[in-house]
Amino acid sequence: MNRTPLMPKATAVWLVDNTSLTFEQIAEFCQLHVLEVKGIADGDVAQGIKGMDPISSNQLSRDEIQRAEEDSAHRLKLLEPKVEVPEVKTKRGPRYTPVSRRQDRPNAILWLLKSHPELKYSQIMRLVGTTKPTIQAIKERTHWNSPNLVAQDPVTLGLCSQIDLDAAVKRAAARLEREQKKAGKAAEKAGSLLPTEETIGLTEDAGAAESETAESETAATFGTPQSSDEDMAASLAQEARDAMSAPEQEEEAPDADSVFAKLKDLKIEGDDSEKPAE
Repeated sequence: MNRTPLMPKATAVWLVDNTSLTFEQIAEFCQLHVLEVKGIADGDVAQGIKGMDPISSNQLSRDEIQRAEEDSAHRLKLLEPKVEVPEVKTKRGPRYTPVSRRQDRPNAILWLLKSHPELKYSQIMRLVGTTKPTIQAIKERTHWNSPNLVAQDPVTLGLCSQIDLDAAVKRAAARLEREQKKAGKAAEKAGSLLPTEETIGLTEDAGAAESETAESETAATFGTPQSSDEDMAASLAQEARDAMSAPEQEEEAPDADSVFAKLKDLKIEGDDSEKPAE
């Protein structure tokens, strides 16, 4: 575990004033930037801060400081504490929202309710720093400003970071999947692209099935191509044989009298049609 000294800047002020350690050694021990340690030495940084002796507070020994002064490559190490102080885990409460952005919280809550209905009220409260009654009122459209609310992304509004939002959505999705499995229902997942090999295989199978279906329909309707060609050849041969075996019919020669009689009748009809009606 990487431990830092108590009051790093005050310790750095004391080390700059009372030792000949390099700026790099002091910066690494106090976990400060080298330029900040130089600013302390120049008097530009940590003005008015009283130096704290790390020897009297049992953080460093005189021998450790002497070894570091003699060797500039030596790095100071904190003494092991005599009493182990347990870490205090603070409970994370609702996020603080600046006053200038509090008017945008209802819009962000409406966006979260519409876009991510799987989020719990507690997650929404931590993301945008609101209360459960406010979320309930916006959801039931009983909020005093409900007609004027417009769904807006809380990340765009600056109420939370994209990392926090993604983490909350991921946890909610995992919780929902666990609940569905426990209830005996298959979890509904969004469709994803199939691998290239599977896609090509499915396409080839579908094309082969379609070609087989088309061939079977054609064969059922018109018969197979080979049988249709044979039938056509047989029918043509039979027609040729019939034509050759049929007796030739002699054409009758036209009669001259009958031809002139027909022409005379046509002339009489033409003269009758040209006479004007009386």
